[in-house]
Amino acid sequence: MNNNDIFKKLRVALMLRDDQIVDILQLVDFRISKGEIGNFFRNADHPKFVECGDQVLRNFLNGLVIYLRGTKDDPKNPMELIESNRAAAKTAGKSEKPTKSNNKPHPAKTAAPKKTTRPASKSKPRTPIVENVRFNNGKSKNSKS
Repeated sequence: MNNNDIFKKLRVALMLRDDQIVDILQLVDFRISKGEIGNFFRNADHPKFVECGDQVLRNFLNGLVIYLRGTKDDPKNPMELIESNRAAAKTAGKSEKPTKSNNKPHPAKTAAPKKTTRPASKSKPRTPIVENVRFNNGKSKNSKS
């Protein structure tokens, strides 16, 4: 797992937008643009992908502490801030509706038939998702210790 993966997971877990990340980085006097941040979140095979350096991630984590906890002089409750981000993300998702480029009405859509599910009593027994795994910790099978 590299710095880009950590950065992506934190952004998703805390429901942060790019402009919020810019604000968080400015709390520790680290200036970066939204475009540069977007390059960190691209796929690795994209031509504009940029590796997230240690300095960027370190400054983001330090700024995140100030953003969530506040300072000694002005402490904050992190859960209140996370809940407000969650509420803002929900309202932003509901208010954004796609705009139509042309005003042609859509043809009537036919409803797809509903899939029926099998009753629980006749379903197959579940296999465990995680199986027993043996680790050799880098030792070869032929070596004896």
